[in-house]
Amino acid sequence: MIRLIVGLGNPGPEYEHTRHNAGFWWVDAAARQLNATLAFDRSHHGLSARVNTPAGPVWLLQPMTYMNLSGKAVAPLARFFKIEPAEILVVHDELDLAPGQIKLKQGGGAAGHNGLKDILAQLGSPDFWRLRIGIGHPGVRAEVTNWVLRRPPLEDRLAMDQCITESVQALPLLLEGAMDRAMMKIHAKPPRPRPPPRAPVEAPPSIQE
Repeated sequence: MIRLIVGLGNPGPEYEHTRHNAGFWWVDAAARQLNATLAFDRSHHGLSARVNTPAGPVWLLQPMTYMNLSGKAVAPLARFFKIEPAEILVVHDELDLAPGQIKLKQGGGAAGHNGLKDILAQLGSPDFWRLRIGIGHPGVRAEVTNWVLRRPPLEDRLAMDQCITESVQALPLLLEGAMDRAMMKIHAKPPRPRPPPRAPVEAPPSIQE
């Protein structure tokens, strides 16, 4: 089961609506679904909430350390409550997915993401789960820093909000440890809308001679 859900982002109003804060947005949605209130905890270096579930307590966490030091918040909380890496879900922005796409996976490297890089270093294990929220790519590597720290256009933000709303519905499966079922639900594509029925074609009137 998942016992710790971490949303990655940067603190402060200037970053609140930037692409790099997509992980914060997801944890905010999860907190609403679980009727939890995130509050600052100095010992956890971030905003956190404890939620009691039938399977045991679950922690929500938004590190307030800035992205590059995310592991400074994640590792102490995980060690104190004896949470294994495989029981941790890290939600983060993903350049390699388009806005509106979202993918769940376990393990792997940091792929250049500084938040993941620090969590890997602090936990000493890549075995945690990752929920990757697509933000798209600027197309030029040199523009990545500016890209992630800017607000997405309205169309992209609406697509991201939609995938967050839909993926949060898999939260009960994540908490009970049904990861295969959660993955199927998160990766499922919405059905295509049916085209409107065609109007019947009337035969042209016959010509009288």
